[in-house]
Amino acid sequence: MTLTERQREYWRKNLRLTAVLMVIWFLVTFGVGYFARDLNFTFFGWPFSFWVGGQGALIVYVLMIWFYARTMNRLDQEFGVAEGE
Repeated sequence: MTLTERQREYWRKNLRLTAVLMVIWFLVTFGVGYFARDLNFTFFGWPFSFWVGGQGALIVYVLMIWFYARTMNRLDQEFGVAEGE
């Protein structure tokens, strides 16, 4: 099975989006969590490092899922592979 140039472009955009989101995930999970312990101030009554680890990362993950779903829906429509087409 050979892919057309349009299918290759769709796949490249999909992989690029996934790679960017994986880098953001890595930075939030390991980078911010590691360096946040040096930030000694309170945020909504809790130490900032606790807030980032317990709440902030989860908010970023949910936003990443929302962004991925929205972007992929648009990409699917652009390339004519959306559900229901």
